[in-house]
Amino acid sequence: MLSRKGIIPEEYVLTRLAEDPAEPRYRARERRARFVSKKGNCNVAHKNIREQGRFLQDVFTTLVDLKWPHTLLIFTMSFLCSWLLFAMVWWLIAFAHGDLAPGDLAPSEGTTVPCVTSIHSFSSAFLFSIEVQVTIGFGGRMVTEECPLAILILIVQNIVGLMINAIMLGCIFMKTAQAHRRAETLIFSKHAVIALRHGRLCFMLRVGDLRKSMIISATIHMQVVRKTTSPEGEVVPLHQVDIPMENGVGGNSIFLVAPLIIYHVIDANSPLYDLAPGDLHHHQDLEIIVILEGVVETTGITTQARTSYLADEILWGQRFVPIVAEEDGRYSVDYSKFGNTIKVPTPLCTAHQLDEDRSLLDALTLASARGPLRKRSVAVAKAKPRFSIAPDSLS
Repeated sequence: MLSRKGIIPEEYVLTRLAEDPAEPRYRARERRARFVSKKGNCNVAHKNIREQGRFLQDVFTTLVDLKWPHTLLIFTMSFLCSWLLFAMVWWLIAFAHGDLAPGDLAPSEGTTVPCVTSIHSFSSAFLFSIEVQVTIGFGGRMVTEECPLAILILIVQNIVGLMINAIMLGCIFMKTAQAHRRAETLIFSKHAVIALRHGRLCFMLRVGDLRKSMIISATIHMQVVRKTTSPEGEVVPLHQVDIPMENGVGGNSIFLVAPLIIYHVIDANSPLYDLAPGDLHHHQDLEIIVILEGVVETTGITTQARTSYLADEILWGQRFVPIVAEEDGRYSVDYSKFGNTIKVPTPLCTAHQLDEDRSLLDALTLASARGPLRKRSVAVAKAKPRFSIAPDSLS
C-alpha cells in the first residue's frame, strides 16, 4: 500500500478510496446486504450450481480465477504426477527389455544394449523422467536406438512437459497482470455530496488515478440499486437503474490525467428526484454504484474499478475542496485533500420541490409583469418560496 511506503501520509487510505481524517466517520446502519463493497468487490454468493462441469470446459479461466495457493498446488501436483507417471513408464520399458537384473537390479556384462542407459531401479527411472521433462540432462542416462518405443515415449513426455509449462506460464502471467491490480490505484472519494451546481441539485463524487500511466478511453457509469415492487406485485430485490454522469466536457468519456469531480444532475428523469436530506439517515434500500472502466496504457488490458455509496455516505450541502494548483509552471495535485469537503448553502428540499418553486416563481413573475402595479406587489408578496437559497450557492 502506498501509505506504508511513505509516499502518502498514513492517515489517508488511498488504495481504492480516500477520506478526510477530520471528517466524522459515518457508519452504515443495519440494513440489507451491500451489493458492492467500497473496494469494488461484488457481495454475491453463488449457491446450488448443479452444472459444475461447465467450469471444466474452460480450464484456463478456472485456473486464473483460483487463489494463488490453489494454483501453485495444482501446478506442483501436475509436475509431480507427470514425472511419476513417466518414471513408471521408463521403468516398465527397462523391465520388459531385460535391462534390470533380477539380483542386484543392474545389467550384467555382455548383455544387449539397454533402451535407456544407467537405469537400475525406479529411483533412477524417476531421475531420468525429470531430466527428460525439464531438459536438464546430466549425461549419465540417455535413450539409445535399441527401443523405438522408448523414442516414442521421449517425444510424448516432451510434448506433455511443454504443454504444462505453457499453461503454467500463461496462467501466472494472467494472474499477475489482472485488470483489478491496475484498479487498485484508481481511487474514489469516501463520501459523495449533493449540492447546487449551475442552479441545479447535483450528486457529485471525486475520482482520481495515482499512477502517471493513463487510463485510455476511460468511461464512468452510475447505477442506483434498490428493492422495488412492480405494479403486478413482483418484488425485485436488486432493481438496477442507469443514470447519466457528467463531467466538465460532457459525456461519459473522461481524461483522467488529474482528479475529476463527476456529477449527476438530479432532474425529473433521475431516481434521486424525490430524495430529501432527511432520507439520507434512514433510507435502508438506496445504494449508488459507480463503475469506472478503461484501457491500461502500458498493457492494453481493460480494467474496471467499482465503488458504491449508501444513503448515509452521501453528504447533503457540501462540496469538494480544490486540490489542483499551479506551481512552478506545472499543475500540482494534493491528494491529502482528496476527500475533503466544505459546507455550502444548499436548499433543504428535494429536487422535485425545488423545480416546483422555480416554476411557481417564474409564473408569478410573468403574471405580475402583465398585471397592474398593485396586483403585482400583492402577487409577489404571496409568492414566498418554501426554501430560500443564498446567492453564492447559485454559482
